[in-house]
Amino acid sequence: MNYQQLADKIKIWGQELGFQKVGICDIDLSEHEAQLQKWLDDGFHGEMDWMARHGMMRARPAELLPGTVRVISVRMDYLPPQAQFASNLADPTQAYISRYALGRDYHKLVRNQLKKLGQKIEQEVSQLGYRPFVDSAPILERPLAEKAGLGWSGKHSLILDKDAGSWFFLGELLVDIPLPVDEPSSNECGKCKACITSCPTNAIVADGVVDARRCISYLTIEYDGVIPEEFRRAMGNRIYGCDDCQLVCPWNRFAAVTQQPDFHRRETLGNADLVELFEWDEATFLHNMQGSAIRRIGHIQWLRNLAIAMGNAPYSPRIVQALTDRLGLNEMLDQHIVWALAEQQQQIPHTSTQTERLIRIVQKGLPRDA
Repeated sequence: MNYQQLADKIKIWGQELGFQKVGICDIDLSEHEAQLQKWLDDGFHGEMDWMARHGMMRARPAELLPGTVRVISVRMDYLPPQAQFASNLADPTQAYISRYALGRDYHKLVRNQLKKLGQKIEQEVSQLGYRPFVDSAPILERPLAEKAGLGWSGKHSLILDKDAGSWFFLGELLVDIPLPVDEPSSNECGKCKACITSCPTNAIVADGVVDARRCISYLTIEYDGVIPEEFRRAMGNRIYGCDDCQLVCPWNRFAAVTQQPDFHRRETLGNADLVELFEWDEATFLHNMQGSAIRRIGHIQWLRNLAIAMGNAPYSPRIVQALTDRLGLNEMLDQHIVWALAEQQQQIPHTSTQTERLIRIVQKGLPRDA
């Protein structure tokens, strides 16, 4: 078997399957183990207990698939056309959703294409042990992508590519054949710290180190509890994820719009009016978010995030009424609604007696008809 020729074919097949870049690396991630352990010891993973539960397996691909000797790392661009970053963030009455989540959930799509790539390789070599991963297993995908030459780790911890910035998904195909490996990319961040200084909640605590407990993406997506008040105003109108560290990165001016229609903005998110989204009942939320990554956070967490954004919006009787109508649905949600109503109240000289009464009722834990 001429493995160099096979590697060249794999990269061509990968592009035919919709991947913009394909790289190959070995499985030695031992140099990342100490850093991973320190990140866990510092508690920077927040309540993502599964990250600590799997320990160093994340740095040892062969423990996921015995016999693995190479990882094929792939990139798929997701930047949607008419992303409207600035106009969306600048309008506090509109919900900002991380651009990766505007279309269909990428997990199944990328995984299916990786599986097809594995099948093509298997047909070529007759026998192959392989397994595709897309955020679906404890594996250090960014160090693998860096090692495979897909880019370098930026100070925001995301992979950056000279020609594509960071608006892309990553996926891995573990294989048991000794393919030739690619050269890692050199780090081109230099002295730039734009991502660090622009983070709304100061979540980037060192070069390449993110404290998830402070990160808006973690707070709005992974965390299902009461969001600390110290972060609520900084969240602004970001209701699902945050792109700020990518928006300010100079390398992202080179990013291309995705060629994958599934990643375009879905029609149900064409109008991101906070109140309209907040008025969706659970059935509407589940229907409108079918096939979306957003669906997995559930209706209550969706409302929680929107409530904070509505508290940060300019005073509006419409917002006050919508928030008031949701009181009593869920105890955790109520805490955020009461905060949002109080924030709205601060923006006007007088608030209705009814609104003040509702705030006091929930703060005291009394039934609504008390």
